[in-house]
Amino acid sequence: MKFFSALAIICLATTAVAVPTGKRSTPPFPLPDGFPNPSDAQVIQIQQAAFGTLPNGPPPSNISTDGLTNLKLIALNELFEVAFFNELVQNVTNRVHGYDLRAGHEYALATLKAVVAQEELHALNANGALKKFGQEPIQPCQYDFPVSSFREAIALAATFTDVVLGTLQDVNQVFAKNGDDGLVRAVSSVIGNEAEQEGFYRTLLKKRPSSQPFLTTSARDFAFTAIQSFILPGSCPNINTIPLKTFKPLNVLTEHIQPASQNLQFSFAKADASTTDASALNIVYINQQNAPIVMSLQNAYEQDEQIVFQAPFPFQEFEMNGLTIAAVTKGAGPFANADVVANATLFGPGLIEIY
Repeated sequence: MKFFSALAIICLATTAVAVPTGKRSTPPFPLPDGFPNPSDAQVIQIQQAAFGTLPNGPPPSNISTDGLTNLKLIALNELFEVAFFNELVQNVTNRVHGYDLRAGHEYALATLKAVVAQEELHALNANGALKKFGQEPIQPCQYDFPVSSFREAIALAATFTDVVLGTLQDVNQVFAKNGDDGLVRAVSSVIGNEAEQEGFYRTLLKKRPSSQPFLTTSARDFAFTAIQSFILPGSCPNINTIPLKTFKPLNVLTEHIQPASQNLQFSFAKADASTTDASALNIVYINQQNAPIVMSLQNAYEQDEQIVFQAPFPFQEFEMNGLTIAAVTKGAGPFANADVVANATLFGPGLIEIY
């Protein structure tokens, strides 16, 4: 009963915090526990904080080139997550304005500290595998997160965790296609861990812990692009070693999107467009495990060096709950899956959350 009372107080507290007013940069690495290069003794401390250990079984004897790309993307993402949740823990610990959770404070803080340690182990595992295969580990960047309250931070965490859950599906698919079956089990265990975290974030936001029966899939290029939106330009020592595509931004202008069929408004930079002919472009929605949905751009116009347009969002027809990934493509497909969409994408990903 005490647990549920604390959780209810956290949920109530998160509805009263201020609207974000700016960005806070993360503290620089290394962290006090030595991450991202902890000593053996510090690894033991991280494991204790994470309530589990790094996998100690033998690694596969070989790996494909595409498999190495998977590990590099995972490491990049986990470093980003460590930075985000470390900053969140510091803000909650210090009861920064907007992060004082009252009676539920200690429960949330203990949970988030475990999340930080778990994400550190995910990163150490991916970079450790890269080292074993003779590759340079991915190094951390400098980050900037557009949140200034606990509720805003948890909402952002819920969104990027949804993207991670979709991307790790693609990672496992790539492993399977390339014969890297020895890595699938460990990545699948991380999917479960991230899903447990996502249920916690959704509960804090007063949402169902589980959003959909089949979680939205993604493609590696979408995640690679999304992560970079939180990275200070030029601050990544070796992101150039990750051979994935970075798309031009697609902005979702409609706010507080409700669970109903409607027109949504988007924009992209005119300077980034190879054409201003909206009829040559389409918007594609990726939701759940369904075939991508293709829609035409409507009512396009120029404003402040942006191309602004609308597009139908057929929520009711396809039960588009949870995460939807939007991308502007050249051509209308057909698109068999998220990977085919990514290959044709010009702008994206636009992230839409229907809780």
